[in-house]
Amino acid sequence: MKKLVTVTEVEGEGLQALLGQRVMIFCLNYIYAGTLEGVNTHDILLSEKDAAIVYETGVFTDKSFSDAQKIGHPLYIRISAIESYSPTSKS
Repeated sequence: MKKLVTVTEVEGEGLQALLGQRVMIFCLNYIYAGTLEGVNTHDILLSEKDAAIVYETGVFTDKSFSDAQKIGHPLYIRISAIESYSPTSKS
């Protein structure tokens, strides 16, 4: 039997490390993009200035999404709905 005997908690990893950066959030039903302004136990917050729902990403190496619609207000996303996330320079 193998056992995990030491656990190290690293501050500032994961979503916290991306605060202030532009991110792409893959959720259960949609993809979102915007500047990550807040993170807590239950939600993340994308900035009012650029929060968008991404209907078509296009080629991931392109500089912009094929179809991303700005929302026009801050966007809160439940952490439980997030499948994956990444920093992005796409607009």
